[in-house]
Amino acid sequence: MSTGRPNAPATHVAREDCPHLADPEWETLQRLSTVIGEAAVATMLCTLSPTEQHGVALGFIMKEQREVAARATVSTPSTPRVESLKLHQNSYVGREVEPLLRWFVEVDTAITARRIVDPLSKVVFAMSCLGGRASSWAYGRRLTDSTCFSTYEVFKQELRQAFEPPQNEFRSRAEFLDLQQGKHGVHAYAQRARYLASNIVTNPIDEATKVVTFMKGLRDGPVKTCNVSVPTRGVLRRCCADVAKVRLAVGVTIV
Repeated sequence: MSTGRPNAPATHVAREDCPHLADPEWETLQRLSTVIGEAAVATMLCTLSPTEQHGVALGFIMKEQREVAARATVSTPSTPRVESLKLHQNSYVGREVEPLLRWFVEVDTAITARRIVDPLSKVVFAMSCLGGRASSWAYGRRLTDSTCFSTYEVFKQELRQAFEPPQNEFRSRAEFLDLQQGKHGVHAYAQRARYLASNIVTNPIDEATKVVTFMKGLRDGPVKTCNVSVPTRGVLRRCCADVAKVRLAVGVTIV
């Protein structure tokens, strides 16, 4: 231990003077000396008991760790929060006149807008949008078997089997193939055709048949008298602009 003169405060303490300190503790006190000065650390080592010296070293280590954590928090960029949209969702109660496929589209859209990604959370949200006997059916199933709807796709499949009439697609197909414009405008006629076609998902109607059926049901007029060639690759390609718009309304895709 070095002192400037007799009875003067210590200005330096060597490593061998402090055998009771572990190497990490000694290194910590060396870092502390760069903050408060070497003389202050030497005085502390000469006046404090070994237990108190251990406490000083530990306290400075904890202080360093807090400072590192604070710097990491400041330097880490925060992820921008993306707001979810809460769209209005109609309830499905299980009546035959309700288009279940349309309701599925609404629920899928709401799930996407709300940013729901967990499969079971999707099921829970869809169940919350049920009403009437459809709600009673779903929660009754859950009451008897908590694992009955293992995925959202399974939920939709079972709901469809329970509430969609077996002949629903048959009726939609028959009505589409016999569709007539009647007194409706072209837009309303196209909307009805598109709705019926969207109900046929098991064995969809091919595009050429959609075009032929739609054109056949039109009232006599300039739209119907346009030159149409089916079912070649150029379906509706030589039609007038009105027929092109109608084609898009019905949902026909030409490549």
